[in-house]
Amino acid sequence: MTANIRFEPFTRDNWEDALKLQVDPSQKKFAPSVAESLAAAYIKPWDEALDPYIIYDGETIVGCFYLSYTPGSVDNYWIGGFIIDRQHQGQGLGKASLKEILHFVGKLHPNCREVNLTVEKDNIVAQGLYKSLGFGDTGSVNKYGEIIYTLKVAQTD
Repeated sequence: MTANIRFEPFTRDNWEDALKLQVDPSQKKFAPSVAESLAAAYIKPWDEALDPYIIYDGETIVGCFYLSYTPGSVDNYWIGGFIIDRQHQGQGLGKASLKEILHFVGKLHPNCREVNLTVEKDNIVAQGLYKSLGFGDTGSVNKYGEIIYTLKVAQTD
């Protein structure tokens, strides 16, 4: 299967369909719901920019994520709320989406040199996915006990 991954911001035309996204019940403890991610985008709990996006494969909504960052920084870019809907899991869309997210971040924020994310200690599947894309465990955890992963991004200029 060849994925045709693209991202769109949440709009009045797509938000209701995006709210229907759900992970497998066994994964609910690992990822926020779409509504929680949207609430974070509105509240901005980390005092930085937080932009939520819907992931499409062609014209089909398959997931979502948000990018939290400090504008102009080189190392404060965080991927969060990343989910692939349970109906679309196991098709390589998670890996394809993350690859495209990394490209997307570099395109929107050319000064970005480091992308970070967190993962639950028990989420072995996600850890394997992140490591397969070059993310490394920093050996640190955040205040919620989640492991912090980071990826150095090569300069494109």
